[in-house]
Amino acid sequence: MFGNETEKFIKALEALEGFRTNKFSKLSGGSINQVLFLETSEGKMVVKLNRAKEFPKMFEAEKLGLETLKSSKSFKIPEVFSVGKHQGTAYLLMEYVPQGKPVTNFWQIFAEKLAELHQNSNPYFGFPTSNYIGSLPQFNEKEITAAEFYISQRLRPQFKLAFENGFSFENLETVFKNIASEIPNEKPALIHGDLWNGNYLTTENGLPCLIDPAICYASREIDLAMMQLFGGFPNTVFSIYDEIFPLEPEFKGRVALWQLYYLLVHLNLFGAGYLPQVKTIVSDFY
Repeated sequence: MFGNETEKFIKALEALEGFRTNKFSKLSGGSINQVLFLETSEGKMVVKLNRAKEFPKMFEAEKLGLETLKSSKSFKIPEVFSVGKHQGTAYLLMEYVPQGKPVTNFWQIFAEKLAELHQNSNPYFGFPTSNYIGSLPQFNEKEITAAEFYISQRLRPQFKLAFENGFSFENLETVFKNIASEIPNEKPALIHGDLWNGNYLTTENGLPCLIDPAICYASREIDLAMMQLFGGFPNTVFSIYDEIFPLEPEFKGRVALWQLYYLLVHLNLFGAGYLPQVKTIVSDFY
């Protein structure tokens, strides 16, 4: 949706939200959502759009995720102004965060904020609502241990979807049992849930800001493992984090175990190019 259709939507949004738009432009937003920058009578904003029927309650889940992260008082998080729907188009209206160059000790600050975030806990693993990982549903039913949560709410749904997509795997019950035996039983941590290097911004003050969460209370190692996929983060982040909030022994040996979930997501979203990595990790747990 862009051009006349977008202009019509913005006119409707103005009526719904009570502001006037002076100009708008398209921002990069991935394959799921269209993202627009708005200069309005109420200030600069960002609006994300998608088809409500295809992704039911996606923006409600994102709103809750952003607000929960904000309440942790760790990273800068964009403020959410509203969520709504107009003629089949869902929208999320939120704060525009101007970007700048990182301060000299940016990664020190990032590690400190991440440790602060992960020290927010909960009586159980999971989250009050399901949400999304990319365009796929992500389940957050209550579980008592980190291993139970990871197996039942993360791996099983993705392997089920992979089978439906035509991929086959053997001895998965053995794989699940062996993976579970490796997972330390730490208390639940509030995690971003999709912490690759495309999901943070550098503010105009040079500080880190997190966007596009897929949050839950789970093992904090999940965030740290995702941070080592798809371009990754500098090693200094992990060493500083470990000094502030020491990791359980042998964390490095568990990185692939946690990355399995994200690689399965990519397998289900983008196809067989991710199959060799998934098979390699699965074979390590037969």
